[in-house]
Amino acid sequence: MQAEPSSKITQIAMQARSLIRGARTAALSTLMVENGAPYGSLVLSATACNAAPILLLSGLAVHTRNLARDPRISLLYEASSGLEEPLTGARLSLIGSLQPVPDMDLAHCRGRFLARHSGAAAYIDFADFKLYRVQPDRAHLVAGFGQIDWIEAADLLLRPSQCGALADAEPGILAHMNTDHADSIALYAQNLLGLPGGAWKMTGCDPEGCDLQQGVIHARLPFASPAHTPAQIRQELVTLSRDARAKSSL
Repeated sequence: MQAEPSSKITQIAMQARSLIRGARTAALSTLMVENGAPYGSLVLSATACNAAPILLLSGLAVHTRNLARDPRISLLYEASSGLEEPLTGARLSLIGSLQPVPDMDLAHCRGRFLARHSGAAAYIDFADFKLYRVQPDRAHLVAGFGQIDWIEAADLLLRPSQCGALADAEPGILAHMNTDHADSIALYAQNLLGLPGGAWKMTGCDPEGCDLQQGVIHARLPFASPAHTPAQIRQELVTLSRDARAKSSL
């Protein structure tokens, strides 16, 4: 039986997952076929329910040809945009390998990727494009002065028992929220996150929070407590709605 992580490790891993889930892009490093030199590129990033990164890559790209020879990669996620001192922003270097998404998980990963990057619908079915999922080995988190930690793969990703039921229920949750509770989603963005009002939609939902979008603006709304079942998700969303409406009356 796998040992439960300590509270400190759990908190550090949550910070890392939040950074991965909140990012729409990452810097991908692969090893060149010709000489093994490191090669960096910018890629669109989404996540599976357990926080494993999902990438959509073209077989014509240099990084994909590199991966065919050596699947080892590094992904850099960062939250430094707009900061006066960029190095004060959190960043995560994730080391692991990249493999095509297996058929059994393809619908889930495809849905999550397109929800985060709707423009990819124009080319995701092209013959040379394929979805890949990262299998982490370790991750290195720098979250501020003196906050530097290594995170092992077993601690970084959520376990199947923590997200399996929610992964299956997510499409229905999103459809219900966007159709019947668009007003609550707008209040989440406006009153809880301090973002502009307007037509917001929910594009993702996982045990630790949900993803919101309005046009080119993307936001991450964390839950107060982890939610691993549809019933727990409903309770978190109801609580957030109540808090958002309470702030409207202030």
